[in-house]
Amino acid sequence: MDALIANARFHFHERLFETNTLTLTSVGVVSNADTSSRGSKAIARKIVDILVDEHHYMVNTVDKISGQTSGKQFESLSMWFLRETFPYLQSLRPGHWTILQLGNNNRLKTSDFAQYEHLAYLNALTSENAQLAAALGNDYLVAPDVVVYRDLYDDDEINVDDYIVDETFGRLADIRKINGGKPILHASVSAKFTMRSDRAQNSRTEALNLIRNRKGHLPHIVVVTAEPMPNRIASLALGTGDIDCVYHFALPELMRAVDEVGSEDAAETLETLVKGKRLKDISDLPLDLSV
Repeated sequence: MDALIANARFHFHERLFETNTLTLTSVGVVSNADTSSRGSKAIARKIVDILVDEHHYMVNTVDKISGQTSGKQFESLSMWFLRETFPYLQSLRPGHWTILQLGNNNRLKTSDFAQYEHLAYLNALTSENAQLAAALGNDYLVAPDVVVYRDLYDDDEINVDDYIVDETFGRLADIRKINGGKPILHASVSAKFTMRSDRAQNSRTEALNLIRNRKGHLPHIVVVTAEPMPNRIASLALGTGDIDCVYHFALPELMRAVDEVGSEDAAETLETLVKGKRLKDISDLPLDLSV
């Protein structure tokens, strides 16, 4: 596989198996399957069979791994995939890009980016005023799983090909480092290994908060998932106005698996999501982020 994105996708799947994020139990149930759902188990197993048959990955047998561990590893590998692809699309989207896994334990928050720096001031006010905190809540404080942000430019870099800026004008532009601003949030990525609980809907809540609380340019807001059940994916993917799109870790394999398992309802749901541009493959994500 010589193409950059195809190669990164191959190694992304390889690492899912190597890190025991994607495993089989001793009775053959895949780690991203819902053990109480026959359809989920069948589709998840078929996806793994397709990946193994085509690419000869090694699948480990692990009877117990916590959902939290799998989720964090999936976040980390989603970040790895973006690092291996998006920064190399300079012909489509030039810039100095940083891709980080955040989560709730990282000191970096959305208020550390240009569009949301006012939230730090708001947080300071609410921490000192209980009545204000009760009125506003803390929903505006969002810590995405993975972020892509654009670093600022020195004037020498802006003026490399022509004399574009001087010290007189353009002194409020976010992109200029001399103006003393913060990095620009380009994308917020929510990584959900599965969607078996209401926690998956947190992605929509985070999206709405990012939309409502921003000043300036809205970042891309996307979800990456390994959920095998189309109806659960649809619960987050359907509709517009919040999430840009949902990206599946193995969409072509999911579509084949659904066809081979023989679920007409699931196949119809998938067709609706794909044709409606609400569900894409993870290989589409770096290209979409270049827009």
